[in-house]
Amino acid sequence: MRGKICRGLRLELVAGLGIALAIPALALAAESSQGQTTQTTLSAVTRDQNGRTQATATVAVIGEDGLPAAGAIVLEDHGKQLSGAALNAQGQAKVVLALPAGNHLLRAVYIGDASHLASASQPAAVQAQSAATTTPDFAPPVLSPAALSLTAGKAGSAIVTIVPENNAALTSPMFVTLSCSGLPDQATCAFTPQSVEILATTPVSCAAGSPVASCPPTTSMVIGTQAASTASITPVSRRNASPVAWAILFPGVLALGGLAWGSRRRRWLNRLSLVALVGLVTALGTTACNPRYNYEHHGPPTNPATPSGTYTVTVTAQSSNGVTAITHSSTLALTVN
Repeated sequence: MRGKICRGLRLELVAGLGIALAIPALALAAESSQGQTTQTTLSAVTRDQNGRTQATATVAVIGEDGLPAAGAIVLEDHGKQLSGAALNAQGQAKVVLALPAGNHLLRAVYIGDASHLASASQPAAVQAQSAATTTPDFAPPVLSPAALSLTAGKAGSAIVTIVPENNAALTSPMFVTLSCSGLPDQATCAFTPQSVEILATTPVSCAAGSPVASCPPTTSMVIGTQAASTASITPVSRRNASPVAWAILFPGVLALGGLAWGSRRRRWLNRLSLVALVGLVTALGTTACNPRYNYEHHGPPTNPATPSGTYTVTVTAQSSNGVTAITHSSTLALTVN
C-alpha cells in the first residue's frame, strides 16, 4: 500500500512539474502568435514652396528584434488622416505634405502586419505660414481612409475631399480632375465623379453631419484588384486538317520533289530547292507561334492575380485656368493580401 502511495505522489509531482514548465512556453507561444512590438519614429522638416509650407515627413518603424518592419503607415494631423505610404525594405517611408496655414500636430501610425503589432510615433508640432496670394487654389486631396487592405479579387473605396483656397476670387467655376498612379499590376482605380467643381461660394469646411451642399466637394475612389482565375477551357480537338492547308502543302511537296530530282542535272536548281525547303520549314514552324493557333490548341491563358505586397498609390488632383496648371497630390497605402 505504501508503495502505491509513493508511486502516486511521484506521478503527481512529475505532472505538476510538467505543467509548471509548460506555462512559460505557452505564454511565449501566445506572445509570438500576436506579433512583436514595434517602435515608430517621425521627423518633419518644413520649407516654403511657392508661398505654401511644405513638410517632408520621414517615418521609421523597427521591431523589438531591431529589424525593420514591413507594411504601411498613415500620417495624421490632430487625429485626422492626411496621407498613407508603404514602408521600404529599410522600414522607412518619406511623405511630402503641403500644409495649409495654421498649427499642425503630425503623428505617424504604423498599421502593423502578421508579424508586427501596430504603434504610433510621438506627435511633431509644425507651424505653416499663410500664403501671401489671392490666386484661387485648392489644398492637396484629403483621403479617408488613407490606407486600404484588400484581398486579391476584392475592391475597396476611399472618399477624396478637395478643399478650396481663395475661391472667393473665382470669376468662373474651377474644375478639378483626379487620377491615380503607382498601382500594382492587375489593379485599377476609378473616381465617381471623375471631376469636381469649385465655385466662389464653395465652403472650405463643414461640421459633421452637414448636408453635401454645405461641405467641400468630394468624390469616391474605388480601387479594384484581380484574383487568379482557376477555370480552364479545353480546346476543341480537330481531327480533320483544313482543306486549304492541303491545297497549299501538297503542290508544295510535289514542287520540292521535282526540284530535288532536277537538282542532279543543274547546279542552280540545287540552290533553288534549298531556298524553297528553308522557306517551307520556316512557314510550318511559325504556324505554331501564331496567336490563333495557340488559342485553338491550348486554350486561353489564365488571369494572373494582383501581386501581394504594400504599395504607395499617388492620388493627383489637377486643374487649369487656361494658362497655368495647378497640381496637388496625396498618397494612399494599399496592401494586397
